[in-house]
Amino acid sequence: MVYVDAIFECNGPGGHKEWCHMFADTLEELHEMADRLGMRREWFQDKPRYPHYDLIPRSRAEAIVLGAKEVGRKEFVRLSRQGQIELPNHFL
Repeated sequence: MVYVDAIFECNGPGGHKEWCHMFADTLEELHEMADRLGMRREWFQDKPRYPHYDLIPRSRAEAIVLGAKEVGRKEFVRLSRQGQIELPNHFL
């Protein structure tokens, strides 16, 4: 399963100020969805316990149409406690 968390605000490259994370149960699923979204592999953030891609709102919406599951903060925390993902700093 591929997941997207809630949009948050921060200063990012390209002038984008709103982002979310896209992560998945497996790297294969994650890269497959990224390919479907037209994302470059160099955008992949290979964090030890939290491999993900950053998405702008438009890409997040497209990922959802393609089958990604929206998760809120509680679900994101639950997944992290199961050892599946690590919380990024803005969740702490």
